[in-house]
Amino acid sequence: MPVGLFRVCLLVITAIVNHPLLFPKENGTVPENTEEIIQKMKEREESLRLEQLRLEREIADQEATQKALEKAAVVVEESKEQKVRWDMWTALSMVIFLLIELWRQDFQEGNWQDTGGEEDDMAVLGKAFKGVAFPDKAVLASFYEKRILGTTADMARMREMVEGFADDLLEALRSVCNRDADMEVEDCMGVGSMYENWRVRKPFVCDLIVPFAPPEPYCFCCQTWCSGDSFPPDEQGYGTIKVCRAGEDATGCICDKTKLGEDMLCLLHSQVSSTRPSSEMEDLLCFKNTQYLDADQVMKWFQIAVTKAWNRISHKYEFDLSFSLLDSPGALKIKFKSGKSIAFNLTPVVQYENSDVYFISHFPRSSLAADIPSSTHWFLTFAVYERRFIQLVSKTLPANACHVSCLQILSFLHGKQCSLTGPSGLTNYHLKTVLLHLLQARPSQDWAPDKLEARLQDMLKFLEKCLHEKKLYHFFIGNGKIPAELGFPIIFQRAEPLNLFRPFVLRRDIYRKMVDTFHEMLRNMSALINEYTVHIPLAHANGIRKEAL
Repeated sequence: MPVGLFRVCLLVITAIVNHPLLFPKENGTVPENTEEIIQKMKEREESLRLEQLRLEREIADQEATQKALEKAAVVVEESKEQKVRWDMWTALSMVIFLLIELWRQDFQEGNWQDTGGEEDDMAVLGKAFKGVAFPDKAVLASFYEKRILGTTADMARMREMVEGFADDLLEALRSVCNRDADMEVEDCMGVGSMYENWRVRKPFVCDLIVPFAPPEPYCFCCQTWCSGDSFPPDEQGYGTIKVCRAGEDATGCICDKTKLGEDMLCLLHSQVSSTRPSSEMEDLLCFKNTQYLDADQVMKWFQIAVTKAWNRISHKYEFDLSFSLLDSPGALKIKFKSGKSIAFNLTPVVQYENSDVYFISHFPRSSLAADIPSSTHWFLTFAVYERRFIQLVSKTLPANACHVSCLQILSFLHGKQCSLTGPSGLTNYHLKTVLLHLLQARPSQDWAPDKLEARLQDMLKFLEKCLHEKKLYHFFIGNGKIPAELGFPIIFQRAEPLNLFRPFVLRRDIYRKMVDTFHEMLRNMSALINEYTVHIPLAHANGIRKEAL
């Protein structure tokens, strides 16, 4: 009871103490502070609203950034897919392009030299043939009988005489050379127009090539432009010859693998060696401080050797022998006491592996290798295979075929024109190349004797086309249709075709001269032929033609 009363009293006291009327002064400012508090609350509310807007903007910016990143990722992904698709299309396009290019090359190799039938040939005729009076069959038959056959009858006797003397001269050359140190000379071979029976212009000159090899224990390591080594475009058709020891890698140095004698000198390191080169090493005829065979050194050695050989056997003959041309080191001339003379070329060559392709040091009377890069670059000649191909094809042609007659007539006309207007870049080798392509392209029956006029026109049309396109491809290089009977090296068949007119592409003056000479020859053709033609009745002319061929 007392506790309860105490609690009631305490509650009453507390209520009285906390009543607002008991503290009038302290609570008198409440109404004044309310407006200030409300103002602060509004300011606070405004600041919170601004903060909220800022946060919303930041959130919106972040969302936009996120969307942009996601969009960029999608674009990157799409670009990757597009790139993959583009790469696939690019690769597919390249494959299609390569297939088209391969097909074009195969088509070109098989058909570019094909002039088709006689009706198709008329479409090939260019402006140069318009207005040209072409000789008929009777005139051509009379011209061939009078001018060609009349001047080539004694070629066989001349070839026999030159070959016999050359064999005797080379035998004497072997006797004056040191068999242990000098180059080993093999038997000579006849090549070119005299041995293919189409040379018509005098003086008749026999071209003989003489293979040679180094003394033991050395050998020649040959490298061509198509053997995988890097050769610039202007060196196509050339190769180099490295002198190595037997069994040595062509890329190595013999001094690294073999202990040289005290009197021996490494060809590559002669400048740093204290020993002097021996005469045996000098006889290897390499370019200074290299192992590469020097064509100029070879020709100097060959001239000296030929001079010594002639001095040994000169008492056996009743004529004199001399070098006839300074720019052709192998050009020789036999002078008889009667005043007559016989010229022939004896040119040293190096055999390419086990084939009948040869590296030739100099081309006599030819512009084929006029701009040799250096004396260590040797031009490759396919003359032996050219002669064999003509012989092989001749066996399949009709009797008295007109293929040789076409080349003889065209060679005569070209020579006559050059004597009137001066020499040009066009050579007899270009004319022979045209014939080789036509022999491969046309069927055998097209070369019958009565087709002489048509085939001669074919050669002129084909030559005009090549001059217009500035493209006359080497017959053997890049030609995959060479008969297997020839045994021609496959490496040259698989090589890129070699354009014989490529040197004239950049030399416009020579090209212009060559084209002008061709056009002048066409215009003067009838006059040149009629000059040497006896006009006879047509029937009798045909009879002469058959007998002559």
